[in-house]
This record gives sequence, C-alpha cells and structure tokens, in this order.
Amino acid sequence: MFAIHPPAADFLPTAPLANLKLRARLARRVREFFDGRGFLEVETPVLSADTVVDRHLDPLRVTLFDDPREPATGRTLWLQTSPEFGMKRLLAAGATAIYQIARVFRGGERGAWHNPEFTLVEWYRVGDGMREGIQLLAELAEHLLGMGTTERISYRQALLTYAEVDPLAASGLELAEVARRRGLASPPDFDVADRDAWLDLLLVECVQPHLGQTRPTIVYDYPASQAALAQVRDEDPPVAERFELFVRGVELANGYHELLDPDVLRARNAGSNQLRRADGKYPLPEDSRLLAAMQRGLPPSAGAALGFDRLVMLAAGTLDIAQVLAFPVERA
Repeated sequence: MFAIHPPAADFLPTAPLANLKLRARLARRVREFFDGRGFLEVETPVLSADTVVDRHLDPLRVTLFDDPREPATGRTLWLQTSPEFGMKRLLAAGATAIYQIARVFRGGERGAWHNPEFTLVEWYRVGDGMREGIQLLAELAEHLLGMGTTERISYRQALLTYAEVDPLAASGLELAEVARRRGLASPPDFDVADRDAWLDLLLVECVQPHLGQTRPTIVYDYPASQAALAQVRDEDPPVAERFELFVRGVELANGYHELLDPDVLRARNAGSNQLRRADGKYPLPEDSRLLAAMQRGLPPSAGAALGFDRLVMLAAGTLDIAQVLAFPVERA
C-alpha cells in the first residue's frame, strides 16, 4: 500500500530538470538510431484483452465498464507488461522492421531500479536470427553509451567463469551446493530441485556484478528452460536463442530469436500458469490474438526490449529510478 501525502508535500517532481533533459536527449538518440536503419516507429495498445503469460511478470488488471453505475460488471483488460504481442501482430500483417518507445506496467515492482509504470524501447526486424539480433543490440548499446565495442559471452561460459559451474549440466542439488559454498542464502520457499531458481540466484549474485563493467556485455544461449518466447536450438544440451545486455552489472535489455510455433507457445503458457498457481498467483489468459497471428504465419525475426529508465539512470550516474522519472508511483 502506497502512502498518500498531502498534495502540498509532494507535488514536485523527483527528477532534477537536468535528468529530464538527458532523458529527452536519449529518446531522440534512440529514434535517430532506428530511423536511420529504416525502422518504422509504431504504437500498440496499452490496454488489451491479451497479456504475456510469465511466471514472474504480474500484469495489472483493469475493468472496462460500459455502465458507470455498474463498474464491476465490465470486461477485464490488462495493462501491458510489454508491447510484444501487438508488435508481433504487426509483423504478421506485413511490417518488416518496427520499434516503439512504450509505457508498460508490472505489478509488485518498486525499488531502486523498478517502478510499476516504466518505459521500454522494443524492436523487431523480419529476417534476423540470433546473430543479427545480437549485432543490432550491440550497435544500439555502442550508439547510446559510448563505452566501446560490445563483449559477447555465452551463458554457459559466464557461469563457468564467475560461478565455476556448468549451468547446462549441473542438477538442482549441485547448483544448491555451489550456492552454499559461496555463502548465498536462498529464500525459505526455494525448491532445492528447481534448477532455474538456483541459476537465477547464481547469475545475480556471482556473475552479473562482473558484466559490462568496462564495456557493454551481451550474454547469449540461455538454458532451454528459460526460453520464454525464444526459439530453442536443438543441441546437446538444447539452448534458448535468447540474449541479454548488461552494463555496469545492470541488466539493460532482453532479446530473442522469436518463437514461431503456436503449439509450443500454448504449451509454455500452460506451464507458466501451472507455476503461477503453485506460487499462489492468479493464472493469466492463455489464448490470445498473437496465437492466432502465429497460426496464420509469423515471419522469422529477432527482437529485443531495452529498459529506457535504466538507460537514463546509467547515463546520469544515479542508483535511484526516482531520479530519472518526473513522478514515480508515490507521486503519481
């Protein structure tokens, strides 16, 4: 529950004007980058009947009513956690290279690096595979940050280097032992056999602080169990064609060689909802217009989403997201 203060006490913005000007300059540089490469800037709905189904993302529910005298009887819509669904529907309709600077919403997120309402830069280009997607993200990072040439490292190599464990071969019990030896405390509700939970803990605590300290770093080839909406490459062991950008130890962007098979997405949605129920969370609608678009035929593409507020934080040298937002949720 957010505290409500008298308007006289908190009407002022939390971000200094200099940071708001920096924010505007970076938005212009984003547009220059994509416009110069022939991308079309698009807009997709913030409110939708569809939403990304993810164990860890909690969309905010809105009731759209026709009769203001009976607001509780309206239709359920979702504030979008990402513009992904709408943008992919545009790809299915013939768009080839698109980007968006989008306001998005996620429940349960407030902290130094999080605000429930925030801004994503998201883009897709038809014909790109993971290699091209990584290259485009590297070019954007170099254009915006001026930190030199982007480093590339596989997820497996990153964990071997900084946590001394093979993330694609170790069992949940083995990962738990690595965490114990490093003095990492797990939450009380941790399932010892949950490999992904241990991998996330080791990545955040042992690996991430080393990434992107002198130049942008892109980590690629994630475990297949963390594919989300990425394709899985059939190797031994299989890996997800997913990639993430880290700068000064901060996760800044997440990208995929995009999944095309609607049946695979249906299965992943069902699996994510099963995990949500086990976590005590509400299930999310598994059917969507994106699935209909994929059934018709989604062209091969790669895409990514970059946290714009975090980008401004890094450029401004601040560790508090309130310093780059005019009005964070407490003053909204």
